Amino acid sequence: MKDVLNEVETYLAIIFRTTVIYLVIWFLFRMMGKREVGELSVLDLVVSIMIGDIAVLSFEDLEKPFVRQTIPMFVLAFLQMTLALISLKSVRFRNFMDGKPQIIINQGKIDEKAMRKQRYNFDDLLTQLREQGISDLNVVKFAILETSGKLSVIKSAQEERSESVETPYPLIIDGEIQEANLDKIGKNHFWLRYQLKKMGETNIKEISICGYIDGQFYIDKNETKK
Repeated sequence: MKDVLNEVETYLAIIFRTTVIYLVIWFLFRMMGKREVGELSVLDLVVSIMIGDIAVLSFEDLEKPFVRQTIPMFVLAFLQMTLALISLKSVRFRNFMDGKPQIIINQGKIDEKAMRKQRYNFDDLLTQLREQGISDLNVVKFAILETSGKLSVIKSAQEERSESVETPYPLIIDGEIQEANLDKIGKNHFWLRYQLKKMGETNIKEISICGYIDGQFYIDKNETKK
C-alpha cells in the first residue's frame, strides 16, 4: 500500500511540475516578446534551448526543491530581456550580438565573399529563391541574408516581364558542371562549353553559377578566382 501511495505521489508531483513549468515558460516567453521561430536571433535561440533543457532537468530529480530548479529559468529570461533592452539602445551592441544583414546579390551580381563569410552556399541561395517563386536569377537586383537566416529579395525593374514557368536548370555551380541537369535538357558538356565560348567564357572554374531557362543563360562569375 505504501508503494502505491509513493507511486501516486510521484505522478502527482510530475503533473504539478509539468503544469507549473508550462505556465512559467509561457510567462517568460510572453515577457521576452513575440517572435516567429524563423525570426529568432542567436540570443533568443540560445535562451530558448537552455530554458528547455532546464525544464527537462527539473523532472530528473523529484527530490530536489522545485523552486530552486526554476530559478535558472527566471535568471535566463532576465538576462535575455536586459540584453534585448541594451540592443534596442545600441546599434553596435545589437550588431555584435545578432550580426548584420549581409548583401548576397548586389545589382544582380552574386557576392561570393559574403557567401563564404556567412557559410552560405549556392544550393541554399537557389532554394530560398525558389521558395519565393523566383526561378530566374536575372530578375534579382538585391538579395539580403537577414540575421534570422531569411533571404529578402528586391527584384529588378525589368521583372515586369512575365515570370517563366519553366524549370530553371543550374548547369554550373561553383565551377562544377552539373551533368544531371545537362541530361535533363538533352545536352552535354561539349554543348555547354561551346555556348560559353560564344559568350566569351573560357574558364568554367571562374563561374559561380550558370543558369539556363527558356533558352537563356544567366552567368555570374567568381571575381575572387581571377
